[in-house]
Amino acid sequence: MQIEHHQIGGQTLRVGIRPGDTRRPLLLFNGIGANIELIAPFLEALEGPELIVFDIPGVGGSPAPILPYRPFTLARLSARLLDELGHEQVDVLGVSWGGVLAQQFAFQQAKRCRRLVLAATSPGHLMVPGKLSALIRMTSPRRYKDADYLKRVAGKIYGGAIRTRPELVQGHLRHIRWASDYGYYLQLAATLGWSSLPWLPFLTQPTLVMAGTDDPIVPAVNGRILAKLIPDARFVSIDDGHLFLLTSAKESAKEIAEFLN
Repeated sequence: MQIEHHQIGGQTLRVGIRPGDTRRPLLLFNGIGANIELIAPFLEALEGPELIVFDIPGVGGSPAPILPYRPFTLARLSARLLDELGHEQVDVLGVSWGGVLAQQFAFQQAKRCRRLVLAATSPGHLMVPGKLSALIRMTSPRRYKDADYLKRVAGKIYGGAIRTRPELVQGHLRHIRWASDYGYYLQLAATLGWSSLPWLPFLTQPTLVMAGTDDPIVPAVNGRILAKLIPDARFVSIDDGHLFLLTSAKESAKEIAEFLN
């Protein structure tokens, strides 16, 4: 992956670009606190299109902004990045927190989003909540800063394969590039009160909604709600946890590649 830095409206973005073929690029929005490198297992499994992913301001190598932001401001920032890269239209994939941004982008920049993939995500504030213990742990960035802590709690937070395969946690740790607590809390604050429920029926893109069957953070029923309300959507479940894009990368990549093609 090629790492570049782009100045977009006064905000520096650290951008990763994986070269691909002549198909439309895939713009990926990552989860909360997650830097570019954490998506590596999925990138290795997904062949074909150029893939674009960037560190959200305050995460990884993108400096934190002075002022807080909201999903609509990040969707606008993403569109300006595409202008900078010379892309008129892309396919969009959002995972977990990034699924919120993907929904916002598809609604706000409808002509620029050809197809939409939503993975392990929800309609926002009015979601069916996960396990309280997992949600409480998600309010803190400690798992990104304390390797021993992550090894102890990863299975309880993320579920799925990570419950029984500790080597997956070790691989995850290798890719973490921690930035700041401030950047993490900016992401948490950005989605407070946000919900896509009122306008999901107006999304026009063909949409693939994916959910893990053992996801303590975002129960699969949230994916079914998304697929029910988006007019041209279908739902696929993966027998794994919240991080199925990484821990079931080949299966996930196959579903997404078939959908995008």
